[in-house]
Amino acid sequence: MRNWWKSGAPWIWLTASAVTISIVVVVGLLMLIAVRGLGHFWPAAVMEANYLTPEGQQIRLIGELRDEETVPAYKEPKIQVEGDSITRYLIKIGNREINKLDFRWVLAQNLSNIHHPKNLVVIERHEWGNFYGYLKAVKENGQIVSEGETAWGELQQRLARTLKIHEALHEIERGEIGKINYGLEQLRLQKRRLELSNDTDPVKHANIEEEKSVLNLAYEKLANELGELNTSAARDSFTVEIMDGQEIDIQMSKVVRIIRPNSLSLTQKVGHYFEKGWEFLTADPREANTEGGVFPAIFGTVMMVIIMAIVVTPFGVIAAVYLREYAKQGFLTRTIRIAVNNLAGVPSIVYGVFGLGFFVYFLGGSIDQIFYPEALPAPTFGTPGIFWSSLTLAILTVPVVIVSTEEGLSRIPSAIREGSLALGATKAETLWRTILPMASPAMMTGLILAIARAAGEVAPLMLVGVVKLAPSLVADANYPFLHLERKFMHLGFHIYDVGFQSPNVEAARPLVYATAFLLVAVIVMLNLAAIWIRNRLREQYKSLETT
Repeated sequence: MRNWWKSGAPWIWLTASAVTISIVVVVGLLMLIAVRGLGHFWPAAVMEANYLTPEGQQIRLIGELRDEETVPAYKEPKIQVEGDSITRYLIKIGNREINKLDFRWVLAQNLSNIHHPKNLVVIERHEWGNFYGYLKAVKENGQIVSEGETAWGELQQRLARTLKIHEALHEIERGEIGKINYGLEQLRLQKRRLELSNDTDPVKHANIEEEKSVLNLAYEKLANELGELNTSAARDSFTVEIMDGQEIDIQMSKVVRIIRPNSLSLTQKVGHYFEKGWEFLTADPREANTEGGVFPAIFGTVMMVIIMAIVVTPFGVIAAVYLREYAKQGFLTRTIRIAVNNLAGVPSIVYGVFGLGFFVYFLGGSIDQIFYPEALPAPTFGTPGIFWSSLTLAILTVPVVIVSTEEGLSRIPSAIREGSLALGATKAETLWRTILPMASPAMMTGLILAIARAAGEVAPLMLVGVVKLAPSLVADANYPFLHLERKFMHLGFHIYDVGFQSPNVEAARPLVYATAFLLVAVIVMLNLAAIWIRNRLREQYKSLETT
């Protein structure tokens, strides 16, 4: 036994066990997030049952069974039970404008006659969440055109027509009208710029007015087209019977999709699952971010990381090159290295406060005064935006890039430097053509670590640019195409907002898991891209390291 301890084998086993436990914990956590989040898109069965309320009232209950828990019996003092615990279910009953709440806790022992009718419909709407009930009739301009068994087929046809109209509306509102509004705003700023410079050239003013009149005519034409489309979309409606027996009319224009989950085949369920998953990745959020998709948050996160990487890499590399190749190694250099290492431990919210004070108010305000006086008092760069967020995270992550690059430079043999200088190359040529290419894998390692940290940061972004809902993406078809002054959405902040600021916590919970899993996936993909580039560089310069 003593020889076994001296051999070091116990420490090997201890290390292997620790690594194994860590891997199991990480994989288990990711699986939990994936199951809780991605399972939300699977069409759940909708039940109908009789329920005896604690007050003794018998009601009909329609909804989805979302959760089950066992609680101590003293939490339900009105109920007489055998034993010390009682089971209750969380039912999503929807119909929020009628029931006031989306979810309701019910006692399992008070449910009876539970069944799953094939003709129960689930209506997903742009507002007010899901609606549950039985389809009774389809109407056109208030007149019944189909009811009974034929109503379902008629409903699907008219819904497909309405969704096409919605696509056209969205394209006009976000595309063409958005472009016109952007052009009108640019003309207003041009006119204001002329006024500030006391430029009274009648030709310039006439050109602005001419362009403005052209845009106004185009806007009026599109507005008339929008009116016609809205009138056409409001033509159809349908009637649904809900669980208390009321018959409610719903406008087709308010509907996203309608399904009968209890009658779906496995193939149809799989198709619905991927349709919902695709919507989650590509659509805009709605219903206080508890429904719809997260595409603006994905786009904002990726764009912020890319801009941050473009900024942090040259600054980090230049600082590392100076400290390793040019600076005289002494007390001052050691002090700078200690300061750089300590910067990595500063709380991220401190960087957010610094970014708000220096970048936004001081630097951004100065830029507005010098380059955008026509827009004042409305700020252009003197307000939080994606550029200031990227710069703040660049400062936060630059110590990682500096340390990684310095380590890569220190591993390059001095013989390579001396050989290059002996052949007549200058120090700058040696650095640019030999040293930096060989150290590029270490630079990419620093960039990978920087991306991994920056993509998940939330606290500083809340001060320097991220918002709950951004009306426009930071990149679009309007010149200059990349709008660095705009605010943006971020997956990390979206998780915080949906999980802790949502007015409908139970409805938002699955989306918290789904968005968290998506954030991990985005970070992994960004890191894999950087790792692929690093490996290519490493293979390319491996021969130089071995010669």
